[in-house]
Amino acid sequence: MLFMLCSSGVVMPQNTHTADPNARGRAAQSNRPGRFERFDRDRVDDGWEIAEDLPSVRTEVSLETPCKIITRNTSPDISFDRSINPYRGCEHGCIYCFARPTHAYLGMSPGLDFETQLIVRPKAPDLLAKELRAKSYVPKVIAIGTNTDPYQPIEKEHRIMRRCLEVLRDFNHPVGIVTKGTLIERDIDILGDMGQRGLVRVGISVTTLDPKISRAMEPRVPHPKRRLKTIQRLTDAGCPVRIMTSPVVPGLTDHEIEAILQAGADAGAIAASWIMLRLPREVAPLFIEWLAAAFPDRAARVMARVRETHGGQNYDPNWGQRMTGQGKYAQLIAHRFALQCKRLGLASKLPDLRCDLFAPPPRRGDQLSLF
Repeated sequence: MLFMLCSSGVVMPQNTHTADPNARGRAAQSNRPGRFERFDRDRVDDGWEIAEDLPSVRTEVSLETPCKIITRNTSPDISFDRSINPYRGCEHGCIYCFARPTHAYLGMSPGLDFETQLIVRPKAPDLLAKELRAKSYVPKVIAIGTNTDPYQPIEKEHRIMRRCLEVLRDFNHPVGIVTKGTLIERDIDILGDMGQRGLVRVGISVTTLDPKISRAMEPRVPHPKRRLKTIQRLTDAGCPVRIMTSPVVPGLTDHEIEAILQAGADAGAIAASWIMLRLPREVAPLFIEWLAAAFPDRAARVMARVRETHGGQNYDPNWGQRMTGQGKYAQLIAHRFALQCKRLGLASKLPDLRCDLFAPPPRRGDQLSLF
């Protein structure tokens, strides 16, 4: 039988900290505790040498009712000041996801817990409508998918993103969406209409065209070719799309920049963006652990390049360079990206969205205007 050992020396039969062979289809190799936890747990052998089959790691869903759904930010590195997150955690399980540390605020691990212990916000559409109706509200683009993916697999059942889009459509409110999920095609009826009216733009992330690397690095994300098909279907419907080569992983996917941009342009994308791999807080040890297991032959080279682009560290959080990195290698990546975009006619950003159409729809019992 296997047990867990915490830092106090107490033996506990808890979830494993080390690699779990039953975590099929997951990227994280462990369930390392978050930075706020007092104890660190690890699996140890009790000496009985009795074979024991452990259950597979499965997705569990909990419900949350927040007081507000629109989150504000003042970061100088991003182009929006407000966002919505229908879900906490993400079943896509991308090992590089910078949102993993947010699970630590819930007392959960940024590792396997982030991929399997998901939080659903079923009241999000109602809260959104309420906040948009506030007399003090001034419309600006709302970003969705900038933390966890709104089109991850559980959206098919819960449809929270769909209902949020319906609210935004009814209010004529601009929205920018980022996703890897092909489930977004379900909402083309809304996105096409909003896109033609200048109310929506979509970013589709394609980190690699290699299906083996993609399956290892982002295990529950649709196949790269399937995401390219999504770009085509969205653009055919009138929704503007940018191809996102994010993140660029030095020594692993950086050689694909030109090919990814070409594939995105061929699919109909009109703009492109990129972000250098960044490994904030708990993401760094999780990524290093995964890299050693998935690509042991190039793990040292990849991390050497990563540190080269972040001033010798696993991650440099300074404004202005955390997204693009620093040094000659990062400059080379930026130059290659800009040159290929110029060749393909890809813009650096999608057209600005309209805020002048915003108008809360009348509710039953409202006094309508005569003018």
